Amino acid sequence: MPLADDARAEGPRRTAFDWTDAEARRRAEAGLVRTLRPRAAESELLDLASNDYLGLTRRTEVTAAAAEAARRWGAGATGSRLVTGTTRLHTRLERELADFCGFEAALVFSSGYAANLAALTALGGRDSLIVSDASNHASIVDGCRLARAETAVVPHADPEAVRKTLEARPAHRALVVSDSVFSVDGDKAPLTELAEACRAHGAGFVVDDAHGFGVLGVGGRGALHEVGLAGDEDVVATLTLSKSLGSQGGAVLGPARVIEHLVNAARTFIFDTGLAPAAAGGALASLRLIAAEPALAGRARTVATTLYELLTAAGLTAARPDAAVVSVRAPSPEAALRWAADCREQGLAVGCFRPPSVPDGISRLRLTARADLTDSEVDRAVRTILRTAPAAV
Repeated sequence: MPLADDARAEGPRRTAFDWTDAEARRRAEAGLVRTLRPRAAESELLDLASNDYLGLTRRTEVTAAAAEAARRWGAGATGSRLVTGTTRLHTRLERELADFCGFEAALVFSSGYAANLAALTALGGRDSLIVSDASNHASIVDGCRLARAETAVVPHADPEAVRKTLEARPAHRALVVSDSVFSVDGDKAPLTELAEACRAHGAGFVVDDAHGFGVLGVGGRGALHEVGLAGDEDVVATLTLSKSLGSQGGAVLGPARVIEHLVNAARTFIFDTGLAPAAAGGALASLRLIAAEPALAGRARTVATTLYELLTAAGLTAARPDAAVVSVRAPSPEAALRWAADCREQGLAVGCFRPPSVPDGISRLRLTARADLTDSEVDRAVRTILRTAPAAV
């Protein structure tokens, strides 16, 4: 009998990825299945789920600039930044980003995720120590792993823990890395105290300002600018172009010698295709709008504070926002999912965070305050959230 017939006789044929079925069953039993939900180009939903903090992604000036960049430079960057993927749009965006945020130089990447990987892998290494906040974004966690450095995870927003870690574990070189604004609860890191701990031990300070840029600082210049750390010789910022700028991509800002080092050593820069010209053009147009309309940042913060005050006054538990993220507690993962779904059915899109995405195990609705929301839209959002709130909240 042929070998294939013998195999069939012994039972169902096993293939290389059969194990994924068991993983899928486990996710389903735990209620942790993620699904893609394509959004329509136009929607009647009131959006408190996206990260379009300043409401710029559909501004005519931004979409027109993106379209013009695609017509002039093509749909794609055509290659890595060091080959054919750099246009005058990219270098102009880098110069204006650095000037606006108060840094010496900047480097644009295809995503904020890639920017974090670049900063940590190129500035870390086997002979270095990275001290990372326990609530840092996944891109920072992955950057620490890929850097192959000794990594110490310290309690959330605890400068003294950072100081003690640097004292107890001296290394040839060290980095401290933190989000400026944490994406789950929207709270700010104690940047001034963290910088002091770094300087006491000669450590570099890397700050992911994805949720601070465009919202904090004078006219939205970012969390580091707000506390007077922007442009310091031992400080590096990373940020995304996909939140306040409403486009796509990421950037690293810092001393010129650090940026030059990334050009020569950061694998997510050297080996990745450059940011598409349309994204660079759109981001540049948004940056110029932010500079021309400095009230946008304050409006986003005002909307966040208003949401928080109205929801907590009605009895819900929420974290006081330091920027544009408002986190509202839910009694369980199942309740959070149902709450978000009920909001959606009533015309309101909200984010839903639950384990394992949240390190503290507390499920939440995550609301994004946007500068373009009207007072009546804020009131409508609050009424919807309260009307659909689980009984146990």
